Amino acid sequence: MKSFDFANHLIYFSFFIFFQMYDLEDYDFHLPEELIAQVPASERDASRLMVVDRCRHSLTDCRFADLPGLLRQGDLIVVNNTRVAPARLFGRKESGGRVEILILDGNGSSAPGPVNRWCLARSSKRLREGSRLFFENGFTGILEALGSEGLVRIRFSGPQNFDDLLEKKGIMPLPPYIKRADHDSRSELDRERYQTVYSKIRGAVAAPTAGLHFTLSLVERLRAAGVIMAELTLHVGHGTFRPVRTKDIRQHRLGEEAYIVGEETAEAVNRAKRENRRVIAVGTTVVRVLETVADERGEVTPGRGRTDLLITPGFSFKVIDGLITNFHLPKSSLLFLVCSFAGRALVKKAYDRAVQKCYRFFSYGDAMLIL
Repeated sequence: MKSFDFANHLIYFSFFIFFQMYDLEDYDFHLPEELIAQVPASERDASRLMVVDRCRHSLTDCRFADLPGLLRQGDLIVVNNTRVAPARLFGRKESGGRVEILILDGNGSSAPGPVNRWCLARSSKRLREGSRLFFENGFTGILEALGSEGLVRIRFSGPQNFDDLLEKKGIMPLPPYIKRADHDSRSELDRERYQTVYSKIRGAVAAPTAGLHFTLSLVERLRAAGVIMAELTLHVGHGTFRPVRTKDIRQHRLGEEAYIVGEETAEAVNRAKRENRRVIAVGTTVVRVLETVADERGEVTPGRGRTDLLITPGFSFKVIDGLITNFHLPKSSLLFLVCSFAGRALVKKAYDRAVQKCYRFFSYGDAMLIL
């Protein structure tokens, strides 16, 4: 009877632990509002860096500028070279009311003449099909279709190329927890700092924030230390801001995002794996792309595609050996991924320490190096 009771308790306990891995509430934590970074560090690599050792379960406080001394000769770091489009516009309705839109697709690819774009729209009153909108530089928009969750399709017309308008008048699409008033003087700083120094291919609506800490001089120091760098592209979509509303985190759905993995990068990753050198992803976007394009042996195939890969605890990582990442929002898909890689208990320990030691959180905040 006792052995039967013990077996039942063991089954119950195992089920409880298994369920906890996927319960959204177990990815919540208290964060004082003053720790949400509203501006970047004075210099990109002056941000703090917590080194998380998965084997020793140890935490060490460093600076991001220390990175070359924390990595090994032969390590391969993979970065996301997407470029954020200044895709946020303010306009007026025919009634005079203000409307705010975020262009979600086609950034950087428009030809002269009218263009159709899917956007997120926000205004004081609900928009209707056929509504006319007015923007700067003589541009107008006609709302052609309404989608779900604030999505609308707008046909833009004006005297010049639409993407030229965005470059001149568009505002960087900062996440909602970074507060900016109209005509905020910090908006010019955002144009520079909410963009990685190695960004190339325009198309993202949010920055791959782990890369914001790199400077060109730091990249040169890494290369001098024998660290190899490779690039891929994942255009971060608006799904990165979508809150998780499912109790079981595995039921959350990410929107598809376009990626590009070149032959040179695929070969660099595959060679590193063959030679037992570490592959370190700079950001969760890089993790998702590499794990999407890898086969069961961890062999990476070059190409273009779209991914909606959601990584939760229990995921079998085939490619990455390390991760550079920022401190993420509670109950977010980014936090699920980090916990999947480092273990929820160790991540909780790291986040508790970060709060205690007043690390700066989220997009403009400090970083972690998980090895």
